[in-house]
Amino acid sequence: MVVAWATLRRSWLVTRRAYPWTYFVGNLLLGVLTMGLAYLGLRVLGGGEVGAEFREKSGTGDYLAYIAVGAAALMFVKHCILWTGKAMIQEQREGTMGALIVAPARRLPYLAGFSMFSFTAVALEVAVLFGCATLLGVRLAPTGWGDGLLAVAGLALAVFGMSVVLSNVMIVAGEAHITQNSVFYAIAVLSGFTFPRPYLPEALQWLGEVVPVTAAMDVVRGVFNAGTGVDPGRLAATLLIGLLYTTAGFLAMPWAERRAMERSY
Repeated sequence: MVVAWATLRRSWLVTRRAYPWTYFVGNLLLGVLTMGLAYLGLRVLGGGEVGAEFREKSGTGDYLAYIAVGAAALMFVKHCILWTGKAMIQEQREGTMGALIVAPARRLPYLAGFSMFSFTAVALEVAVLFGCATLLGVRLAPTGWGDGLLAVAGLALAVFGMSVVLSNVMIVAGEAHITQNSVFYAIAVLSGFTFPRPYLPEALQWLGEVVPVTAAMDVVRGVFNAGTGVDPGRLAATLLIGLLYTTAGFLAMPWAERRAMERSY
């Protein structure tokens, strides 16, 4: 826990001192623009109404609430991947990976510290997004604090597992931008952030099941959009796939670190 807290504190200090205020303003504007464009699209293109097919496939007729929840979840996922997934390659770029490898600190609390930072950093962006959504008349349909916490915890575990695996890929490849952007585009299509997954071809729906955040998003949608509560089957799938990714990532990390160090010499 000491390592995780120290990593969280260091990340906040670096971010506050190294990034200009325009960086934070730009991130906050993302929520404003997302809800603004969704509102204009609904009014201009949809005439303020959604079709019966969308209601059937999404489980809700509130398009703006559907977009708000999906956009907030996507912000959550991107932040964790950008900070947790890129933590090791950042050490590699700065020439401090060797020191980290021989340090007595374990990788789990180290990466957990970055995840804690990303979760707290994205909270303000999500708050702005939901603030804009509220001004536009959006009302979510949460089924209780317990269900909400389970849904968010499942999503956090899923994205943490993905980040650990991606961290290995990045340091072995010595590259981050192509990897992370490819993942962002893939999950945006496969995991149901901005549109119901039943719109996808069946093959892509099955492919989406191997992505941890797909099942997590089904749980989140059930709690915050459809009002049906936590689906035990999808929550179990979220926990299982998230734990499998996390375990596989940490088991492969020593090999990935060796490969990264061999390539650097």
